Formats: sequence, C-alpha cells, structure tokens
Amino acid sequence: MFKSLSLVAASALALAVSSVQAQSAKFVLFGDHNADGQAQADADKFVHPVTSPYFHEDSFVTSDVRAWYVYHNFPGKVLGGEAHVAALQVRLAITQDFQLVAYKDGYTWLNADAIDQDGWNDVGAGLKWSFLHDYKSNFHAAIGAGYEFPFGESKVLQNNEEFRFWASMNKGFGPLHLGATGNVFFAPDSSQGDYLSWHLHADYFLCRFISPVVEVNGYHYFDEADGAGPASGIDVSNLGGGEDVITLGLGAEVRPFQEIDLSFRCAYELPLTDETDLYGWRLTFSAVYAF
Repeated sequence: MFKSLSLVAASALALAVSSVQAQSAKFVLFGDHNADGQAQADADKFVHPVTSPYFHEDSFVTSDVRAWYVYHNFPGKVLGGEAHVAALQVRLAITQDFQLVAYKDGYTWLNADAIDQDGWNDVGAGLKWSFLHDYKSNFHAAIGAGYEFPFGESKVLQNNEEFRFWASMNKGFGPLHLGATGNVFFAPDSSQGDYLSWHLHADYFLCRFISPVVEVNGYHYFDEADGAGPASGIDVSNLGGGEDVITLGLGAEVRPFQEIDLSFRCAYELPLTDETDLYGWRLTFSAVYAF
C-alpha cells in the first residue's frame, strides 16, 4: 500500500510542474506539416484522451510521446487488491493524414487476492488515417487498424493477441471540445473473447494553463471466450467475458510552459455500472510531449 501511495504522490507532484498540444504534427516523416493545424488558436485545440489509454484514440495526426502510470483498485467483493501499469506510447506522423500508433506496451504489477503477478505487457501497434480534418469548423474524423503482438508474458491477464479496428470523430465549439471513439476487437484464438469498446470525451479550455476533462468509457463482450469467467476488468485484467462495464473519468490537463509542447494530465475513474466486474476505481496520470 505504501508503494502505491508513494507512486500516486510522485505523479501528483508532477502535475505541479506544461503549451496546448498542437492538433497536427510539427515533425512529419514524408511531406510538410499541416499549416492550418499549426495555426489554430489555443482555445480551439483539443486535449488528447486521458483515460483508457490503450483503447481511446482521437482523430488527430500528431508526433508525440505519451508516458502513462495507472493505479487500479479492485473491488473487495470480487478480487481485492491493486494493479499498477506503467507504459510509453509513441505516435509518429507519416504524412499529414497517416499516423503510426504504438498504443500498447509497458509493465504491469498485479497484487490481488490469490494473484500476485508481475510482467511485461503485449505490444500493440497500428495505422490511423485521418480522412477529414476541417479546421475552419473544427470537425475531424479518422479510422484505424491495429494488432496486438503476443510479445508479453502470458501470466499477465490483459495480454491477448487480437486485431483492433477503430473509428473516431472530434468536434470543437469554441473552447468546448467533444470526441467519440469506437473499437472492435477480434481474437484469433477462441480462448479469448471478442468485444467492443466506446469512449466519449469532453474538455473545456479555461485558459492556456488548464482544461478540465470528462470522459465516459464503455466495454461489452459480444463473443465470450471458451470457459470465460463471470467478471472482466477489460484493459487491466481481461478474463475473456463478463458483464458490461461503463466508467466515468473526471480529470484535467495542466500546461505551465509556453515554450515547449509538454502537458501533464490526471483523472479519477469509477464505474457507473454495478454488475459483477473487476472495476473498483482508478487513477490515471500521463505526460504528453509533442514534437
């Protein structure tokens, strides 16, 4: 417990120490950056998703690095204990419209009733196509596809070889920015379940220093795995089945610096559903550096 509190405290201190992230990449592998995206006013720029980092993807083609730390508390009625996840995501603009997304990796420390396992996560990567970016109306849309490579340790419960397909939309109304993302996941192995997830996002530009964020995440299994259990923790402990899970995340992004594209974010997340699941509550911390 002391270890988890120390990690949370250290991450909270980091929040006190970030310009608004550009909605297009400054570094583009082939071609030039999007001049309209770079010229956007700060109040028109979206906060990148904060919660559900493996699944929640917005519609923007950027080049950035995102460091994550998640503290997840399991409900005692199902599986008491906690999990810690540390990960580093990389996004690279190939052109103005295409982005390479390395969305999953990292290490998981799991300390729960009858389960005490640590290990490396699988590696997930894919390609995003932003087929619509209208900066005049601040409306954007993208689709993407990815694959989770089974490079991690099998004892980690959320390591599942799978194909992922997603679509996203984002619309700005002045300082208010809304977004929606949907994913479908297909496992080549029948021992893993097929499922979908959806994610809603809202942030509001209060000033150049801070934007509050509200997000809702939903998960549903439509094809359970062989021998699936009655509960699922989705991204932190995927057991191949279980009841629907819907969560609410409340957080903020802070940006103390104007000279560099560095932001710090945090969110507290809790379940809105009361079915049998492994979602107790969660703290998510991340830092985003855009280049």
